[in-house]
Amino acid sequence: MAGGNAIRGTRVGAGPMGEAERGEAAPRNRMSYWCSQGHETQVAFATDAEVPDLWDCPRCGLPAGQDEQAPPPAPRTEPYKTHLAYVRERRSDADGDALLEEALAKLRARRGA
Repeated sequence: MAGGNAIRGTRVGAGPMGEAERGEAAPRNRMSYWCSQGHETQVAFATDAEVPDLWDCPRCGLPAGQDEQAPPPAPRTEPYKTHLAYVRERRSDADGDALLEEALAKLRARRGA
């Protein structure tokens, strides 16, 4: 059983500090941001701070804007491409066939020699 001391681990004068002890809070502006899923995020900025146009939604991770009626669209994610897909983007089928024939000719020449 516990020692029965209700204030164990505290020290004299360790109470909640009020605004008088901490000083006044800096003036702030609260801005609302909305994502394409309809989530609203309120962020407090100092009055002299530059307010960003976009903010990441903490609930879904999508970008959020200040216009509730027209939130920014979700970013388009590119599907994973293999090395072969990148090669096919750079070369036509005719170029690929020519390279294949060249490689096969070198291989046949090595095996025949």
